[in-house]
Amino acid sequence: MPPGSALARMEGSARILALIKLANVGLTLIWGFAVTYVFVRALPLREFQSFLLLVAFGNFTISAEFGLTSIVYARLRRHWLGNLGSGNSGPANLGPGNSGPGQDGAGGFRLEEMGVLFLFLGLLIAGGLAILSVSLAAGGLRTGMPLLFLLFFLSACLNLPALLAKRALAAVDGNFLWEALDCLRRVMTIALLLFILQGLDPRVSVALQLCVSAAVIGYAIALVHRRLGMEARHWLSFRVGGGHVRRHYLRDIGASAAFTISEILAYNAPYFTIAAATYDARPMLIFDFFFKMSRSLSMLVRATVEAALPRITRAFHAGDGVRLRQLMVRALGAALFFALAASAALLLLGEWLFAKLFDGRAAIDRIDLLLIGGALLALALICVSVYVQGALGRFTLLLGRSLPFLAGSLLSVPLARIFAPERIDLLFLILYTLTLFAAAFIHGLSLRQLMGKRA
Repeated sequence: MPPGSALARMEGSARILALIKLANVGLTLIWGFAVTYVFVRALPLREFQSFLLLVAFGNFTISAEFGLTSIVYARLRRHWLGNLGSGNSGPANLGPGNSGPGQDGAGGFRLEEMGVLFLFLGLLIAGGLAILSVSLAAGGLRTGMPLLFLLFFLSACLNLPALLAKRALAAVDGNFLWEALDCLRRVMTIALLLFILQGLDPRVSVALQLCVSAAVIGYAIALVHRRLGMEARHWLSFRVGGGHVRRHYLRDIGASAAFTISEILAYNAPYFTIAAATYDARPMLIFDFFFKMSRSLSMLVRATVEAALPRITRAFHAGDGVRLRQLMVRALGAALFFALAASAALLLLGEWLFAKLFDGRAAIDRIDLLLIGGALLALALICVSVYVQGALGRFTLLLGRSLPFLAGSLLSVPLARIFAPERIDLLFLILYTLTLFAAAFIHGLSLRQLMGKRA
């Protein structure tokens, strides 16, 4: 991008980046709620419970990229900043075997890595699809519409290559390009989803959403190709790229994989433990409501943090402690503001929203809403910590911080069943909220140490 172009100015503005990211988050949230709103009406209740398990399995699969996209962002961002610092403005020094001035010799970023990582994500999607197919065939996941489940799973899994394209573009100051593309994708998929309520076959709707996502993500990958100055051979050099990844990623991959697995289990395990503990639909719907609220907040926080990441990473790598603290305080302030606003909105509108969202299949109590609001405050701090420290490649530290959260998440439902079998939903929510507060305290200490290192 020419330095004086309108696109370059938008990429360089934290405010514009925050606005486009928040717009994209809004569309993503609408899509997420629309999925529940549409399918709870299009499917019988028992079928919808199976659909929620499918969504949880999709979350597991999508998260099982083991933080590779965060590793790529950390490595490529460091490399890109090194090039800019040396007076180079683009991909001229990104060729094979050239690690650039911002990297540590032969361990620096190589273009062949991209092909290997996209191949890995493709194999991950294929593996998840195989597991889902076996589960459907064996009756482990019961549904009368297996094609719908398979198509929805594939559509969800396209977020894997989308995430890698997004992180690669963001690392080379291409945030605005991706967010604009993704906004277009979201608008089209929301429209296709709502057409189901007008009589469109759900399978046709999801198949069309799949095609739209594939087209937009394909264009984003083409942007990565051009932005990095890649050639076709870089995508196919699996031996060279795989060897480089094996030699220089293993430590980060091990830590990020363990951290990712821990986070996947902590956030999604209650779907499965609730299903095992009770046939009552209410606890599952309560947790799904909490999960949607927490995901909404995490996306808002992520949009704000990612808009500031170009400056946060510059300050960190430059050792500018004053600027780093200033940016971190702003990020934390914005996150807590979003959490407080969401908590207040839940107290005012939560009962109505729950009834509308789940078509009156269950009711939510005031105490449930208070607990969810408190949990969102803790989650806001956790999200800032995870997004910032992940972008800086601090995966080993994040792994240690995630284990208490994992333990609390896994134990919440079994303990609730033992001590309050008649009110599993309430006691589970209390225990899960306390777990989030404990995790937030631990992450707060980590952020304090992070800023102290750059004092």
